[in-house]
Amino acid sequence: MMVIGSSSGKTHKVEIISVVEQDFSSITKTRYWFHWKEEKDNNIYKIQIKGENDILGLVSLEIFESESRISIRLLAVSKENRGKNKKYDNIVGCLIAFAGKQSIKLFGEWACISLIPKTTLAEHYKKGYLMLEAGKSLFLDGMELIKLIRKYDHG
Repeated sequence: MMVIGSSSGKTHKVEIISVVEQDFSSITKTRYWFHWKEEKDNNIYKIQIKGENDILGLVSLEIFESESRISIRLLAVSKENRGKNKKYDNIVGCLIAFAGKQSIKLFGEWACISLIPKTTLAEHYKKGYLMLEAGKSLFLDGMELIKLIRKYDHG
């Protein structure tokens, strides 16, 4: 997976790995929008450029085995990667694709990912990430999930 420098167009390989206890000292609400320590009971992952320590974004995942689904509980990019003047593009897409890959590893052809968006973001997720509506939730499964993974995971 790769992120793209917004001003340079240069691509950077990224890794998405589990957050460790030491990371919480640098994961502040000011920079990442949420109280991430409250998510410790779930699976929290960080995305960073390979070989660098700066956390570009975070995702908290909850597994629902009986539903063959992974719920994206929280997803955030760092403050400098939000809005028109963001430093890097593709962070959110990489994190959603990662959730999709985890779901496929666990549930195979039944894999599904979902999230409950803030109302202002629902259209963004539907247009930008192919997500479909199901009541208050948005979800991806089947070929739409595969398409999203292929778009953001180039290797």
